[in-house]
Amino acid sequence: MELTYTEHGDYYLPELNIPTQEKMQLNRYGRMHGDYLKKNKRTAYNELLFSDRLSRYLAELGEQTEKMLTLLTEQYAADENITEEMKAMDQMGWLRAINSIHNRAEEVVLSELAYC
Repeated sequence: MELTYTEHGDYYLPELNIPTQEKMQLNRYGRMHGDYLKKNKRTAYNELLFSDRLSRYLAELGEQTEKMLTLLTEQYAADENITEEMKAMDQMGWLRAINSIHNRAEEVVLSELAYC
């Protein structure tokens, strides 16, 4: 690695080129995991940040979390016989059941992926 210096007044300062990080859209779960890393696992957070892998890591984790949440919600709904027919007959009952299922699935996903 070759450093070049420029004169600024009486001092020579190195010219440092810091690569720009790729901007990626993070979903809710990616941002939550990023906050968790920043507060609780500082070393891992800094390692990912300084190696320019943080954005990609959080985006991939967010996608995995969304897929797992969708899969678990579908599985729980099938296990509890929550169907489209129920939705047509009892919308409020269906909505309560789906919200309950979604909340349980989200709790599993958060404990498995976002807060680990």
